[in-house]
Amino acid sequence: MARVVVVGSINMDLVTLAPRFAEPGETILGERFLTVHGGKGANQAVAAARLGADVALIGALGDDAFGNELHAGLAREGISLEHVVRFVDCGSGTASITVAGGENHIVVVPAANARVTPAQIEGAQATLASADAILVQMEVPLESVEATLRLGHKLGKPVILNPAPAQKLPMEWLKLARYLTPNQHELAILLGASGEEDFRALMQRAPAPVVLTRGGDGAWFRDGGEPQHQPGFKVDVVDTTGAGDTFNAALAVFLHEGLPGAVRKACAAAALSVTRLGAQSGMPTRAELDAFL
Repeated sequence: MARVVVVGSINMDLVTLAPRFAEPGETILGERFLTVHGGKGANQAVAAARLGADVALIGALGDDAFGNELHAGLAREGISLEHVVRFVDCGSGTASITVAGGENHIVVVPAANARVTPAQIEGAQATLASADAILVQMEVPLESVEATLRLGHKLGKPVILNPAPAQKLPMEWLKLARYLTPNQHELAILLGASGEEDFRALMQRAPAPVVLTRGGDGAWFRDGGEPQHQPGFKVDVVDTTGAGDTFNAALAVFLHEGLPGAVRKACAAAALSVTRLGAQSGMPTRAELDAFL
């Protein structure tokens, strides 16, 4: 059983299904509203746990109704929450998501997620030292992302940096990652490059090995040598929310099998996740993934 530690956000997703996206200043009628447990950190933790990993999460919640529900949901998945801090003077993070035509628009309010600190990361050193892989995204403060990269590197652990939401980062930080897992748009922003530059050229320029997600096209990966392609799996798309998080989690869970095999399973897991509504509710179990493959 792989041991995966996730550093990241925990949100309540407020999801609206609509026939199309509203134009600026326009009001339209939606078809359905629901609340779904989310946040990139929590999503990746849940996906990894369902795929059979022993998972610990480092993050923060408010001491509010959303926080209570999110904490209970993560506990039900068997995720260790020893390093999830609760704040009485701050609400839990939220993401307002509109889904239309199989695509989504998302606005995130960090709230408690903005209080994840480097000191909290350092305090979880023993947990990080036990990891087979560490996952971190960018919905927590950048100083905490840096602290995770530095501590993981110091401990000799493979840190997977999922640079989303994307912004340019110091090259020194990127060199500390074992793998970067952007999409094409995120990779261009990460490197301060033109969006018109060929993604394979950008992969060659990155200071750390890149596993590039390409939606239905699957993924490209490079760990020395030329970029290689893992084709996507054809499925009926219902909701793409959480597909990237499922991909990253599977990559971490199966990394010990070698990068090509891990990327193949990550593409398959992500494909399964988009066939159902919701981020965490769409994430497959290990048995479902095995059957699909």
